[in-house]
Formats: sequence, structure tokens, C-alpha cells
Amino acid sequence: MIKNMLAAAVTPQAESGMVSAEYAVGTVATTSIAGILVWLAQQDWFRDGIAAIFKMIFKFI
Repeated sequence: MIKNMLAAAVTPQAESGMVSAEYAVGTVATTSIAGILVWLAQQDWFRDGIAAIFKMIFKFI
């Protein structure tokens, strides 16, 4: 009996409470990155830069 109690004390427990926190952090990070990308896409300098990159790519093809 004591042997089983010691084994149970040493055995790692499942981290079921961490799953929700990990999803929350992932959701916040994902929406933050999406917001930054939307903000960048609305900037003229960003659109001009992307257009210049594609023009250079198609010029080489």
C-alpha cells in the first residue's frame, strides 16, 4: 500500500488545466498577428513595396 502511494506521488499528473490557457494565449497571439497584417495591408508604403517585389519577380520570369 505504501509502495503504491509513493509511486502515485512520484508519477507526473496530467496538465488538463493548461490546455485552456494555451488555447487562450494562442488565440490572442493569432488575432494580434492578424490585426498587424490588416494594419500593414492598409498602409500605402506596404502596398507599394509588395507591388515592387512582385514586379521584380515577374520581370525575371
